[in-house]
Amino acid sequence: MGTNALSLALRTEQPHTVFSAEHLVAALHGWVCYCAPIRGADGRQLGVLDLSTTWDRAHPLAMSTARTLVTAIETKLHHRMAAPGVRLTCLGAARLIRDGAPVRLRPRHLELLTLLALEPEGFTHERLHFAVYGDRPVGTSTLKSEMSYLRRATGGDIASRVYRLVSPLSCDAVDVLAALEAGDTATAVELYRGPLLPDSDTPGIVQWREYLEVGVRTAVLSSGNVEHALRYGERAPHDIEIHEHALRLLPRGDGRRALAVARLHGALRD
Repeated sequence: MGTNALSLALRTEQPHTVFSAEHLVAALHGWVCYCAPIRGADGRQLGVLDLSTTWDRAHPLAMSTARTLVTAIETKLHHRMAAPGVRLTCLGAARLIRDGAPVRLRPRHLELLTLLALEPEGFTHERLHFAVYGDRPVGTSTLKSEMSYLRRATGGDIASRVYRLVSPLSCDAVDVLAALEAGDTATAVELYRGPLLPDSDTPGIVQWREYLEVGVRTAVLSSGNVEHALRYGERAPHDIEIHEHALRLLPRGDGRRALAVARLHGALRD
């Protein structure tokens, strides 16, 4: 596109204003653009922020506004990069680890944290209330109380207008979901340690549990890699179809056929 504020800021790593006919492309002559680079904590340029409007609305404070917004963004990014390591495990078992130490949470709060991790865009109060309590007659203040407790226990990194995580949270279920979306069956199977919060009957958790299980299982059955079938078979001992799939993939003479046959026999007996 030739001369424009975004390319100049990216190339020079400095703020730039491009006014009207300073743009190379004639279609942009009716515009004025104010652009400033965004840098990470290590000084590396991550991108740019651009404010654009028609030339007749140009304002001497516009560039100052763009730079102020960039400062706010960089401050938030630097805070996130410096945030202590937090890991939520919710597949097969449930625990929250912060800086290598376990954080004691009640099952309800682990459910809430799992839902927030799986849906980063967040929940309205009404939607989260239904995801947790379903049609049960539970007062709205109950959820507010639970969220207040969760904020205190996790350091307060949960927004309130829309319930969502403010700081990033590492989570095994989120990693499995990302692997499925990327078509990476090997990683999904490796990370899938069992059903999502298996003891929970919370509606939102049950829905996500089924979603993840169906996703991983379908990926395994669609794969021609016997390692996927054998590994997933460890987590799903009662799944007849998975063990039959493993046997079809294993060549005759492979000693692992005995394992697949034993698993299939156990599943058929159950």
